[in-house]
Amino acid sequence: MAQITAKLVKELRERTGAGVMDAKKALVEVDGDMDKAVQYLRDKGMAKAAKKADRVAAEGLTGVYVNGNVAAITEVNSETDFVSQNDKFVNLVNEATKTIAEGKPADMEAAKELKMADGTTLDQSFVNATATIGEKIVLRRFALEEKNDDQEFGAYQHNGGQIGVITVLEGADAATAKHLAMHIAAMSPKVISPDELDDQFITDQLAVMNHKIDQDNESRALVHKKPLPHLVYGSAKQLTDDVLAKAKEDIKAELKEEGKPEKIWDRIIPGKMQRFIDDNTQVDKQFAVLSQDYIMDDSKTVGEFLKEKGAKLVAFQRYEVGEGIEKKQEDFAAEVREQDRKSVV
Repeated sequence: MAQITAKLVKELRERTGAGVMDAKKALVEVDGDMDKAVQYLRDKGMAKAAKKADRVAAEGLTGVYVNGNVAAITEVNSETDFVSQNDKFVNLVNEATKTIAEGKPADMEAAKELKMADGTTLDQSFVNATATIGEKIVLRRFALEEKNDDQEFGAYQHNGGQIGVITVLEGADAATAKHLAMHIAAMSPKVISPDELDDQFITDQLAVMNHKIDQDNESRALVHKKPLPHLVYGSAKQLTDDVLAKAKEDIKAELKEEGKPEKIWDRIIPGKMQRFIDDNTQVDKQFAVLSQDYIMDDSKTVGEFLKEKGAKLVAFQRYEVGEGIEKKQEDFAAEVREQDRKSVV
């Protein structure tokens, strides 16, 4: 039987990232054959990963990497936020994102076959990480954005990587592109323009907003405050010429009823019309970035800010760790009761 030296164990650990005892056990099992030991650990890692496959991994980090005219954004998940701060995990996120930016895979299957810096496939690297770290580690998703030489990337990560953003701007400098990425990180838009919002989505969100108004009105009634009116429209897409014309006529009727002299109506109507538009584009303001108030100067919208800069937002990607994943709800009281029950039995 071959002698298992410290040098062999060290070499195997460097190639696989395995712990000391796992590396030594693997070498013993294959009689010191390095290549077989690597395969042994991979097989064991896959088995461990399979056992963890049903666990919910909703913590983790985003990764952002710019490689010339290509930028990649990733979300890598772990089971706990403690593990997501582990140096091995952080390095894996960074390396995987860099590999994807450089490899430009067409889909997840192609991404899994990309070679990492140490020669292992990206897929195997995640299997190894699951075995080494002891939690389910997965590449949940990635996106690529490309630009031309006349465009700028904005890259930003917030809260230690919990949120990652890439923007692509035309006619702007790098600082403007990054500032917009910071806005998107904070305000979480879904689309660039209201034109991209689906009609049913607008209707559904308007219903959500009116439900919130109903709840607010219940509280207002308790303190004898006037109820807030329901929103009739939610997007500029719904404000047709006929709708705007009727709003203008309603404003004129209101001014007449209030006894305002007709000669000053032209000074009052534009402000009231703008208020009508603002009140009836709340879905746009929540979900379309160009309609949102710019977070660094809320006297203007993002669209107005970009127009002043002579810039155009071409594309953006925003990832937030765990969004859309149903996390396991821990009932600590029930857990304590169960442990107490077992101790009695």
